[in-house]
Amino acid sequence: IPFNPSAACTLPRMERKEIKPLEESTIADFLGALEKKRFQNLFLVTLFTGMREGEILGLTWGCVDFEQGTVTVSQQLQKEKNGDYYFISPKSGKKRVIVPAPFVMKVLQNEKHKQTANRLKAGSVWNNPPNLVFTDEIGKNLVPRTIIKHFKRIACEIGIPEARFHDLRHTYAVTSLQEGDDIKTVQENLGHATAAFTLDVYGHVTEKMKTESAARMEAFIKNCKGSIKGSNSA
Repeated sequence: IPFNPSAACTLPRMERKEIKPLEESTIADFLGALEKKRFQNLFLVTLFTGMREGEILGLTWGCVDFEQGTVTVSQQLQKEKNGDYYFISPKSGKKRVIVPAPFVMKVLQNEKHKQTANRLKAGSVWNNPPNLVFTDEIGKNLVPRTIIKHFKRIACEIGIPEARFHDLRHTYAVTSLQEGDDIKTVQENLGHATAAFTLDVYGHVTEKMKTESAARMEAFIKNCKGSIKGSNSA
């Protein structure tokens, strides 16, 4: 045909869903509510690494390096289409290596001790061929809907019933930026393809970041003015 009939069409504006990270006070409430909960360690690692649901559920001990203090994210737990079978699948794109806070590595060590105790208790019933980090009491993979159900229960307990499990990832990203991490580091930790995408999602400036920026600029101005006075007196 001599022309493209769709050329005259006006494409609808793409609107990105508003992200809803946990507020600082809510994070404290969440951590308090996690005490002695069944999936406490899983929620803690998710909150302080920003891993996706499939990534945290598909994490294996071979990807955790306690000596170097790193976690390699290279695979994910996936469900078979039109079935109930779960399997470990390599992630699309390149793998990433996270250097979590020492607190996170301690949480993983606690989980390893807990899993060892469960394995000894389960005996021959233990079944964890992939060597998953987070399993049930007999070594089987955790089901996403179970994790979400427990998360929702905690969210309701602290007064944020609308919160989603994925909001833990958003919370990690926003908190990292607020605490001064550069956008490239945040991008690599989250596993985004480009820093531009990370900026597009999380680049909005919070009131805290504005205040801190103003304070840094004020210190810079005072330092410059002090240097001028010093040179004039000399």
